Amino acid sequence: MAPKKTASTRRRPAKVAAAAEPAPRRRGHRSVVTKRDLLAYRKRLEGELAELTTQRDDLEEATGGASLAEASGEVGFDEEDADAGSYTFERERDLSLVDNVKDLIHKVEHALARIDDGSYGRCEVCGKPIEAERLDALPYTTLCLADARQRLRPR
Repeated sequence: MAPKKTASTRRRPAKVAAAAEPAPRRRGHRSVVTKRDLLAYRKRLEGELAELTTQRDDLEEATGGASLAEASGEVGFDEEDADAGSYTFERERDLSLVDNVKDLIHKVEHALARIDDGSYGRCEVCGKPIEAERLDALPYTTLCLADARQRLRPR
């Protein structure tokens, strides 16, 4: 008779680290981004760029391709004012979303360009390495946490 397998005797599969993930680092760690990290960030940024481009195209198609500056204003409907107001609100909301997506696309493209020129992972203000956790959360960031906080403080 074969021994009965219990929870303690079962083999658990070993965790396999994905090749597209940055190397683990301790919290708040600042270091120059490694080649492995760069490949992982590039892959992630390219994926985000593709997704954002699709979102932008879909939103622009839904809004007729106009920009927020071109399309804001009154809609010439003969319907009730509330209907026209609702339509205008929804259109301006959609156009605002398009502008937000375009801004993110610009940030992602800038991050990819920084990978290409070798400056990725360094703060654009002070030149120090950006914290690993910050890059993991916002791979398109250009500022270290201290400079980002400084920029957000009211003067």
